Amino acid sequence: MIRFVRAAVDGVPRVGRIDGDGVELLDHDDPLAAIRGEGTVTSTVPLAGLALLPPIEAPEIWCAGVTYERSRDARLEEAQTEARDVYALVYDADRPELFMKDAAMRRTVGPGGTIRLRSDSSWMVPEPELGLVFGESGAPAAVTIGNDVSSRDIEGANPLYIPQAKIFAGACAIGPALAVPDDWAVPFEIFMRIKDASGAELFAGETSTARMKRSPAELAGWAMRDNPIPPGSILLTGTGLVPPDDYTLAPGHIVEIEIEGIGVLVNTVAA
Repeated sequence: MIRFVRAAVDGVPRVGRIDGDGVELLDHDDPLAAIRGEGTVTSTVPLAGLALLPPIEAPEIWCAGVTYERSRDARLEEAQTEARDVYALVYDADRPELFMKDAAMRRTVGPGGTIRLRSDSSWMVPEPELGLVFGESGAPAAVTIGNDVSSRDIEGANPLYIPQAKIFAGACAIGPALAVPDDWAVPFEIFMRIKDASGAELFAGETSTARMKRSPAELAGWAMRDNPIPPGSILLTGTGLVPPDDYTLAPGHIVEIEIEGIGVLVNTVAA
């Protein structure tokens, strides 16, 4: 399921279901209703040429941290204080790390949008993640792709700086679509490629949600515990892909994150 506008027609946001190279337009703009199978198909239009929007206007976006061993190791490597042990402790603990990334889409862009850098950071990285979309019941209803853009040097200076390392303008991207898995137990393969403005590849890697310390369902349960997260909100489930320590995002870099069955989320770093 995608959201889009047809600028040449009316510029009105629409919801549609992807069917091959076409999109079935529905008679409403409610992604959660589309996930439930509600709505009447009014027409079918070509997918090519549609201006994609964030697949859902998420009321809140939450993140889980240190859910992969590679993420734990990266946090330990970047930590500059004795507090570095907190990353190993949370990785092995029953309770996961959870934090709010955004609310009301103030800091989040969609497919093709520009992600941004902190002016006071010299070490910025993308973090490709599987996103869970909460339904009306509070359980995951769909999945999407997320990019939890982060400052490694700010977080490494002190774990209490995590909000500043993670929350700033253009710090998150979601899209390009919502998908409902046939089997929630099947792992998702995640691929990321970073290119410079000329198209030269700077980094490429892959991981799988099978390598997560905790299952997506377990993380969702913790996030909703005594915490009324609104329907349509998203939980990003952590990253297992970390570029080399000598890499940092720079203006003009292009980040491509692919998860089979959802699509490819492409974003450019703003100048």
